[in-house]
Amino acid sequence: MTVSKNINNPVGMGGGQRKKLSRAERQNNGPHRNLDRQDAADRKAELVRKMREKAGAAEDTAQTDDDTAQS
Repeated sequence: MTVSKNINNPVGMGGGQRKKLSRAERQNNGPHRNLDRQDAADRKAELVRKMREKAGAAEDTAQTDDDTAQS
């Protein structure tokens, strides 16, 4: 077998034809991008939920502190 000048790319191994990409995939918004966007939206929703829970808990403790101070 002959070997190309690049040792990492011996002739006759690997390679093959490339998949025909649609215009959308060439612009990097193929079907995988929709999944990435959905995943990012899910993570953001989870983060917002956690932040609201923390804010609600902090608000509740501040409210109870105010109630005890007024008594």
